[in-house]
Amino acid sequence: MGTGLKAALHLTPEAREEIAQAEKVFYLISDALSEMWIKRLKPTARSLASCYAPGKPRMAAYQRMVETILAPAREGRRVCAAFYGHPGVFVYPSHESIRRARLEGIDARMLPGISAEDCLFSELGVDPARSGCQSYEATDFLIYRRRFDPSSALVIWQAGVVGNLNYGQRPARSGLHTLARRLAGVYGRKHEVVLYEASLLPVLPSTIRSTTIENLPSAGVTGNMTLFVPPRPHAPDPRGLRQLHLRQSDLTVVPPCWKPDS
Repeated sequence: MGTGLKAALHLTPEAREEIAQAEKVFYLISDALSEMWIKRLKPTARSLASCYAPGKPRMAAYQRMVETILAPAREGRRVCAAFYGHPGVFVYPSHESIRRARLEGIDARMLPGISAEDCLFSELGVDPARSGCQSYEATDFLIYRRRFDPSSALVIWQAGVVGNLNYGQRPARSGLHTLARRLAGVYGRKHEVVLYEASLLPVLPSTIRSTTIENLPSAGVTGNMTLFVPPRPHAPDPRGLRQLHLRQSDLTVVPPCWKPDS
């Protein structure tokens, strides 16, 4: 299940009930206040953060989390694993735990939560229906040379740790230089982009900072930031208009989904 970005405020009634009813609760939360809230709801809840080891591959930690979650489930106990944000968005242990549990005949399901992308859509005023929206993890985006449409909005997750596969490894600017070169080749060096980090506390604002692609490596990108690349202007296809019996004047003109001064 997902706790959302602000656990006490984003948690759904359904998810809250699962925590209360579970015999064993595990959690991976990104801030101390949310952790305190989970522990108040379930004092015996156990953090999965101990599965991480500095300098070791994150995948090894994820496998330990999966085994930790499955162990009491194999004993027939009711288990709840709570992850911040949405449990299905960039959370390998949740998907793998469910997959393996079902293979072993254990009933398992996922409850949704509010993700960083949901918060981004709200705070940047982005409507993915305007131009579409593409979403990639930064390292995956580069090593697989993902094909993307520059006339559609682009979301790059974990830009600050691009190329880093080990837990606790410091972000390397070389990865950001590589990412900036890839984007500049399509959008141009002066194209405006937005660095976004959702607030975890109701009393603090989210981080919303605009920069250009060429300045991205020196923009102070942190590991928790999401990179939003607004689309380039794009005219409708005359052939598509004809096939749908539409005229360009029939289309609703909408402003860009993000302006640095908005």
